[in-house]
Amino acid sequence: EDRSVLDLLMADYTFVNERLARHYGIPNVYGSHFRRVTMDGHGRGGLLSQGSILTVTSYATRTSPVQRGKWILENLLGYEPPPPPPGVEALEETDNGAGQLLSMRDRMVQHRASPACASCHAIMDPLGLSLENFDAVGRWRSLGEDNRPIDTAGTLPDGTSFDGPGGLRRALLRRPDSFVATVTEKLLTYALGRGLEYYDMPAVRKIVRENATNNYRLKDLIVGIIDSVPFQMRQSAPERQPSRSADAVVSPVG
Repeated sequence: EDRSVLDLLMADYTFVNERLARHYGIPNVYGSHFRRVTMDGHGRGGLLSQGSILTVTSYATRTSPVQRGKWILENLLGYEPPPPPPGVEALEETDNGAGQLLSMRDRMVQHRASPACASCHAIMDPLGLSLENFDAVGRWRSLGEDNRPIDTAGTLPDGTSFDGPGGLRRALLRRPDSFVATVTEKLLTYALGRGLEYYDMPAVRKIVRENATNNYRLKDLIVGIIDSVPFQMRQSAPERQPSRSADAVVSPVG
């Protein structure tokens, strides 16, 4: 329908059959065929609440605020955090030493106590923790592993505060050009078949700027990529020239 790419974040609908609707907690959906349903009142909307993404950014037995926060940074904000330093221990502590279960937020506080870990975790953890209402396979929950209400307060890297997945969506949409630039970069990467360089960034900014008035429709972004200098001037891999054997070389003497 040539919708805005912002629908990837803000869409209040999805497509489900009975099995998926049951997983999402959506009532009155029957049968194996997929149909469009509105997500109002189900705590969901856009990619941030999609079960596939929530599952692939979790471990087999629990959620991972780090992986979810990293996914948001890379795929929605266009920021790639550095790899973890060597020798970092896994998140294992589940109690406070007195037999009382710790919340995921408290466990993450312990984990980033090391200065080597704190710099990156301070950016990733608040993003991932805002999605803790979704369990490891994307089902909605109100209580955490410690059987207490989940604290989903978070902050963006620029310091913007929000609460929960809905608050995260609204916070991201306050600067739609930032998200659209990330989408454009990934589309251009796919179109060029290579990673982007600094000299590609003016083309990305131009595409985003020119499509702001049309609410960033996907078709217009694609046309902008096709018309861009990096795409128009891209080169195919050079053909391999056959090597000349020594016998084929004509001697300049006699």
